[in-house]
Amino acid sequence: SLALSNISLREKLRTQSLRDPLTGLYNRRYMEDALERYVSLAERSGAATTVLMMDLDNFKRLNDQSGHAKGDAVLRDVAAQLIGGLRPSDVVCRYGGEELMVILPDCGIEDARIKAEALRLRVEGLSEVHQVPVSMSTGVASIPETSTSIADLVAMADAALYEAKRAGKNCVVLAEKRAAREDGPRLAALG
Repeated sequence: SLALSNISLREKLRTQSLRDPLTGLYNRRYMEDALERYVSLAERSGAATTVLMMDLDNFKRLNDQSGHAKGDAVLRDVAAQLIGGLRPSDVVCRYGGEELMVILPDCGIEDARIKAEALRLRVEGLSEVHQVPVSMSTGVASIPETSTSIADLVAMADAALYEAKRAGKNCVVLAEKRAAREDGPRLAALG
């Protein structure tokens, strides 16, 4: 009985160390390990690994106007929408605050764009449920199409996310493919 209790406690602690308590999504520590693992596998197999960097639009305003309980409920529902719209092999993480990251193993940038747009629409649909505006901006980058390393992959996805914010929010922006980048990173905006 004590041995089973110890096993159960150990598993509970392991889960708590890998998961965000509010959303149930993987945390940043797990994301870093998973990204390294998937990129290594992709390099060996020649497959693409794509990252979606996502940020909920105007989330501070939602918290300020509707309260943190509403913000928490929105975050939990966004997490559920992301998980519900992805494959079991995809990894959804809470990067920090209202910023989320999705790792799409064996997925090129064009397929990722389609998935990102579908996820954006799923999240936007929460506006009606919560009776407040809910939307999400997304930046997309991929190894080998836009990036050559994990650091570059995350930086390019983040830069694309900020371009989505500058483009008016609630949209998906792809990092420009490497062959087209001559003078540093550029971005290709999508509506």
